[in-house]
This record gives sequence, C-alpha cells and structure tokens, in this order.
Amino acid sequence: MTTAPDWEALRAAAREAMSHAYAPYSDFPVGAAALVDDGRTVSGCNVENASFGLGLCAECGLVSQLQATGGGRLTHFVCVDGRGESLVPCGRCRQLLYEFGGPDLVLETPAGFLTLAEMLPQAFGPDHLAK
Repeated sequence: MTTAPDWEALRAAAREAMSHAYAPYSDFPVGAAALVDDGRTVSGCNVENASFGLGLCAECGLVSQLQATGGGRLTHFVCVDGRGESLVPCGRCRQLLYEFGGPDLVLETPAGFLTLAEMLPQAFGPDHLAK
C-alpha cells in the first residue's frame, strides 16, 4: 500500500525552485517539483535565453536533475507560477513528463489532481519506437 504524497511539501519544493528562475524577458518565473518512485524529490526552474526559443522550462531542469541523481520514474508532480499557484505544464513538457513518468503520473492542476493520461490522451511515447 502506498501512502498519499505530501502535496504541500511538493508545492514548497516547487516554490523554492521557482525562486531561482531566470526569467528576465517574460517576467514569468516557474518552478516544478516531483516525487520519484524511490522517494526522492526532484525540482527545476525555468531558465530563459535572449533568443527565446532556447529557453528551458522548469520541467526540463526537473528531468535533468532526475537523471543526474540516479534516474527513476516520476510519480507525483507540481508546477507553480511566480505567485506560487498551481500551473499546468505546456504541451512540450507534458510530452517530456510522459517519457519519465508515464500515463499514471499524477499532476496537481488548478482543476484538481489528474493523471498524465487525462492531460495528454493518446500520448506518443517510447513504446511507439520499440523495434
């Protein structure tokens, strides 16, 4: 039996990550935090770039930290805006989260808790590339 995640602790980790965001162009700092199947918490913040298209979403930093600290599967995810309020990942980041959390990843959204399968129906993923 798995215990319920501490969503407030996840939101706090996301807010802490957001406080380190580099967002001088949009002035829209974002932080993200997730639980890993081995109990770790990973987080990330957005990092903008003057060429705009090269900016990194908070989810990119989170997945990079996941891989740099041993890999695993994401199980629960939170993303917050500059006010610390719940924010949904963009389409690109939903795809990134699918790769590392799969359809059962639970996300806190303004509409409540949803699985990634509910937020990204009929997702394309690694199984489509299996030979």
